[in-house]
Amino acid sequence: MKHLTITVPCFNSEDYLERCLDSLVIGGEQVEIIVVNDGSTDRTGEIAERYARQYPDIVTVVHKENGGHGSGVNTGLALAAGMYFKVVDSDDWLEEGAYRTLLKTIAKWCDDGFGPDLVVCDYTYNHLNEGTGKTIHFKNVFPEEKLCTWDKIGTFRPAQYLVMHALIYRTEILHKSRVVLPEHTFYVDNLFAYCPLPYVQTIYYMHNNLYQYYLGRDDQSVNEKVLMSRIEQQIQVTKMVAESVDLQEVRRRHPKLAGYMCRNVSIMMAISSIHLLLKGDEQARKRHVELWSDLKKSNPGLYYRLRYTKLSGFTNLPGKLGKLATVGGYRLARKIYQFQ
Repeated sequence: MKHLTITVPCFNSEDYLERCLDSLVIGGEQVEIIVVNDGSTDRTGEIAERYARQYPDIVTVVHKENGGHGSGVNTGLALAAGMYFKVVDSDDWLEEGAYRTLLKTIAKWCDDGFGPDLVVCDYTYNHLNEGTGKTIHFKNVFPEEKLCTWDKIGTFRPAQYLVMHALIYRTEILHKSRVVLPEHTFYVDNLFAYCPLPYVQTIYYMHNNLYQYYLGRDDQSVNEKVLMSRIEQQIQVTKMVAESVDLQEVRRRHPKLAGYMCRNVSIMMAISSIHLLLKGDEQARKRHVELWSDLKKSNPGLYYRLRYTKLSGFTNLPGKLGKLATVGGYRLARKIYQFQ
């Protein structure tokens, strides 16, 4: 068995793919790298095949019709032979020292026949065009390099979320959760980072700056203008996340996990609401009302919890002053936390 499967979903990634794969192949034969060429029309497939020829025991390439990022993740997970599973986007990369440390740790777990359900590592937002970066760590949430459970975690700060970049799941956990990401849809990484969490019993945190996330492309899905143009997909994924897990059941077993997951839904509702407010037209205002109305119908308990006690409730402030306060707070958060 391979120790770690890394899936790299690719679409027209010729400008970035070599940097990504160069950072991954140093893992050697304990790593399985599945490059999923998702219908690219540039040299992405050619570059991937070159790495497969050069590293035949490490790199596998799958060519498929375009299905979107989620389809690429699904394909990699279906083929995964590693004890652990990670997604690395084709324009991102892993830091060498942190990567080698991770692999040594996983190798020990594989030798012992036991390891945690979830590994959490730090990650960095890299604004390469500006020469700046922001690292997100979890030192205050998890004990360092010790097995822990959800009942032993600390409190997440505003900028701390268990996004896809931070997570390495035990492959078995992903299969148990039956997580399948929708095709031709952006923002599905939210489902990957959310739906499997109730199946996780043990967590291991490594305080190392593993994942290097590239920010700055004009066509990037987290770019504000792009996100506004794809707001319906953001709303779709927000609804799927809100409806995917019975948080009352989670709260009975793991109250701290339920609190985190509720907060996660809250921030997704806030993002959807704020970008509808930013659009500002009559259709967007109508969709804003519908978004909250749909949640109230599908999950009244979660609706009232989010509406009156969580961050997303502030996106429902009435009148022009309420809109100004909401948008102003969002702009300030972007400046502080340096996201796109």
